Amino acid sequence: MRKAKFSAFDVADHIKTPDDAAHYLDAVLADGDANEIAEALGMVARSQGMAAIAEESGLSRETLYRTLSDAGNPRLATLLGVLRAMGLRLSVAAA
Repeated sequence: MRKAKFSAFDVADHIKTPDDAAHYLDAVLADGDANEIAEALGMVARSQGMAAIAEESGLSRETLYRTLSDAGNPRLATLLGVLRAMGLRLSVAAA
């Protein structure tokens, strides 16, 4: 019997469009966990190319990787700049 080979699942590989990114981030935001939100932003940034997001947002790639990790804690200005660079915006809805 042959063993099946699986590759690691990476959400960034499945985010192809701005709508994909918006739906993914909306689902993560619904849970409200700050660490998961930062990590999800990092996944979306990787899906679009971290270097391009860094250039567009005016931040270094290293700063983005560190800030948009599960241990990161992005400031609101950073969050808004990264979302803008991704072609997204933050909105609020009643819970």
